[in-house]
Amino acid sequence: MERGSAPERSRLRRFSALQLLLCVESQTLTSVLAIVLAQHSFQDNASGMDYMEALSNFMNGASEAAVYERYAAASQAVESALCCPVEYAGDFLAAIPQEIIDKDYGCGDPTPYVRSGETVLDLGSGAGKLCYMLAQVVGQHGQVIGVDCNTEMLALARKHQSTVAERLGFSNVNFRYGLIQDLQLDLDLFGQQLKQQPIHSPGDWLASRSIVDRLRRQRPLVASDSVDCIVSNCVLNLVRLEDRRQLFGEMFRVLKRGGRAAISDIVSDESVPEHLQQDGRLWSGCLSGAFREDQFLEAFAEAGFHGMEIVKRQSEPWQTIEGIEFRSVTVVAFKGKQGPCLERNQALIYKGPFRKVEDDDGHTFPRGERMAVCDKTFNLLQQQPYRDSFEPVEPIEPISLDNAEQFDCKRSKQRDPRETKGQDYDVTIESQEACCGDDGSCC
Repeated sequence: MERGSAPERSRLRRFSALQLLLCVESQTLTSVLAIVLAQHSFQDNASGMDYMEALSNFMNGASEAAVYERYAAASQAVESALCCPVEYAGDFLAAIPQEIIDKDYGCGDPTPYVRSGETVLDLGSGAGKLCYMLAQVVGQHGQVIGVDCNTEMLALARKHQSTVAERLGFSNVNFRYGLIQDLQLDLDLFGQQLKQQPIHSPGDWLASRSIVDRLRRQRPLVASDSVDCIVSNCVLNLVRLEDRRQLFGEMFRVLKRGGRAAISDIVSDESVPEHLQQDGRLWSGCLSGAFREDQFLEAFAEAGFHGMEIVKRQSEPWQTIEGIEFRSVTVVAFKGKQGPCLERNQALIYKGPFRKVEDDDGHTFPRGERMAVCDKTFNLLQQQPYRDSFEPVEPIEPISLDNAEQFDCKRSKQRDPRETKGQDYDVTIESQEACCGDDGSCC
C-alpha cells in the first residue's frame, strides 16, 4: 500500500483510534476487539470502518482520543504546552539523550522521595525521562519500572535504553506495556496470546476472558506488594473519571507495606464543569481532567493510604480557565495502617504545636496528653511522616504479641500512667549526678 494514500490514511486513523480504545477500556469486549484489530487486522474494508465508528460512538471517547493522539504526536515533535516549568533536584539529565528530554512532559519532580536500592514504579512513564532519572537515584541495586499504554512513547523510551545503560554503567530500567489503572494485565503478553488465538466471533471473545484472567493471576504486569515507591508526573489527571477508583486501588495493591506514593499532578481549586471536561484539547492538556485539590487527597484515603501530605504546591496557578485555577502539586502518601489492633499498654504523647490533631483512623491526640494506642498505631506514628510529632511511652512490663488482647481503636482515651508503669509500681530513684553542669547550666 502506498504510504500517504487514502487507504493508508484510513488504516492509520483506525489503528490510532483502536489503540486508544485499548488504553481506556481494557476489560470489556470493546477493548478486546480493539486490540485484535489494532495489532492484527488492518483490513481496509467498509465494515471495518463502520465498526470503528460504532465503537467510537459507543465509547464517546473524544477526550480519550485526544489524549492518545496528542501524546503520540508529542513523541514525534516537541509540544511545549503539555508541561509546566520544573526544576529537578540533582544532576540527573546529563546521562539522558536530548530527544527524551525534549519529548517528555510533566509538572513536578518526585525524585527526592525515592531512596537508593528501591524498586520504583513510574505510572505513565512516557518517553522515559523520569525513569532514567530514577535509575540514577536507586542505583545499580535498585529497579525502575515504567508503565505506559502509548506505544509511540514506549518505543521512544525503549529506543535509548542501551545508550543510557552504557552511560550509567548498569541497566536497571524496564518499560512495560499496560494501563496504569490495570496493572495486572500485561498487554504485550496478551497480544502474543491473541496471535495464537485470534478473536473472530463473540464465542472467541468469551474464551479470551479466561486468557485475561490467567495472565492477571499467573503473570501480572506488576505483582502485588512488590514496589517500594510509586511515582507519577502529570498523568493521573488523564485517566477517565470512572476508572479512578480502580487506579488508586491498583496503586495500593502493588505497593509493599510501608511503601509510599509520590505523585506530581495538576489540580484545580474548583470542580471542573462538564463542558470543559468534554473539551478534548483541555483534557489532553492536563487541565479539564484535573482532580479538585481536596478530592485528590481524599482519593488516596479512600484507597487505604495514610499520612497524605502536600509536599509541594505552586503558589501561583499554572493556568486559569473561566476563573478556575489549575496548579501543580506533589503529594506523598503511605501504605501500612491495615492490620489488627492489639493492646500492649502503649501510649503516645503529641508534642505540639497544635492544640490537638487527628490521624487518618480518627484517633485524637490532644497536645501533651498520654493517649492510649494499639500496637499498630504505636509503631506507625513513630515512622515518617509522623516521627517528630510524637513521644512514645513503652510499658515497663512489656506484653507479648501472643498475649495481647484486642484494643478498641474506635475511641480515643487517655492512658493512665499506672497502666504503663504497673499498679504496684512504688520505686524511688534519686539522681546520682549533679543537676548543674560545669558551665553553670542546670538540667
